[in-house]
Amino acid sequence: MRRIVVAALACALVWNVVPRPASADVPSVAALDARARAGGNRKDVAEHVGLAIFATKWSAQVLQIAADGVGDHIVLGVRISGVKFHAPLTRTQFEDEVAAIVARAFAAEPSAEEVDLWAVIPIAVPKGTVVSGDLAMPTTRTVFSLSILRSQARGANLRRAISGKNAYWDEDWARLAFEQRP
Repeated sequence: MRRIVVAALACALVWNVVPRPASADVPSVAALDARARAGGNRKDVAEHVGLAIFATKWSAQVLQIAADGVGDHIVLGVRISGVKFHAPLTRTQFEDEVAAIVARAFAAEPSAEEVDLWAVIPIAVPKGTVVSGDLAMPTTRTVFSLSILRSQARGANLRRAISGKNAYWDEDWARLAFEQRP
């Protein structure tokens, strides 16, 4: 019994004396995504908004959060993928997600005046095509876009804006992208 006690004490002493790598808090996936996908001239704001948005796994993948500001004026941009949804979506479910993302962005950044949200799909480009820089050919096409001011983003007003004339819908994409329910 004495040997066991001595061995346990020796282990405890070694554990407390021998240097070990410092344990750091491991960032969450949401924090990693928020940092990696932040853009604009106010990346700190974009990252903060990203933490709120990336806390949820949306059916439509969020690709980027941008925040641009001049003085006290801040505009947020959210780019989502219009293909390869994580789960099948109807058009109504897509509208619900857009409304929730916009609401969460405004809630995360009370000084934001506007949220611009757009969905993009990839464009096939021939091999060797310049895809970055001043002479770049586009590699994505916008299939949905919405620009909404904070004053318009309350409840039914937001839903009307998404489904109405305040939003651009590529009807060919909308007809093919969403699950049809009878």
